Amino acid sequence: MRRHKKIAILWAAAGHQMPTRKARFILAFILVLGASVCVLAKQDSRASEDEFGPVVRAYLGYLRNEQEVVDDRASRREISSSYYRRNSNRIRALRQMAVRLARESHNDYLPELEAVAGNEFTLLFERPRPAASFRAGEVVNNTFRFLGTVRSGEVFYLFARLDPYEQAELVQKASASVKKEPASGDVDPKMVTRSRRAVP
Repeated sequence: MRRHKKIAILWAAAGHQMPTRKARFILAFILVLGASVCVLAKQDSRASEDEFGPVVRAYLGYLRNEQEVVDDRASRREISSSYYRRNSNRIRALRQMAVRLARESHNDYLPELEAVAGNEFTLLFERPRPAASFRAGEVVNNTFRFLGTVRSGEVFYLFARLDPYEQAELVQKASASVKKEPASGDVDPKMVTRSRRAVP
C-alpha cells in the first residue's frame, strides 16, 4: 500500500490526474511482477549457495549483509552515488571470486580476499606496481597472492591475503636462499691456491 501511495503522490506532484482503474491495475501488476522477480532472484542465489559448506555460505552471507549496509547508507544519503557504485561493484566482485574459488577447490575454505580498483593499489601496497605487471598466482611482498581480475562495473584486482604461517614460510625460504648464495666479494677458500715458491 505504501508504494501505491508514493506513486499516487509522485503522479500528482508531476501535475497528472490519478490514473484510471485500468492503468492502476497495470501498474499494480507491474509492481507485483517486479517484487516476485526480486524474491525469486534472492531464492535462486540462496539455493545456489546450498552447494557450499558452512564457511563459504557464511562468507557469502557476510557479503549480503555488507551490501545491505551500503544500501541503507545510500538510502539515508550518507554516501555519494560514486562511493555506492564502487562498493556495490566491489562486493559483487568478491562474491564472484569466492564462488569461483569454492567451486574450483571443492573445499569449504576461503582465504581473506581483497578487491581493489586500478587506482586503489596504495590500500594494499606502499609502493604499488603497474596493474599490468601482476600475474595470476604470483605472491606479492610475501603477503598477497594475486588471483586475477573480475569485471564488475569496472575492473577489480583480486588478492588473497596469505595466512601468517604461509608468510613465515616464505620469509624463511627467502632468507635460506640468500644464505646459500655467496656474496659477490666473497671468495671460496677451496679455490684459493698458494703460489709455489721457486727453489734455486
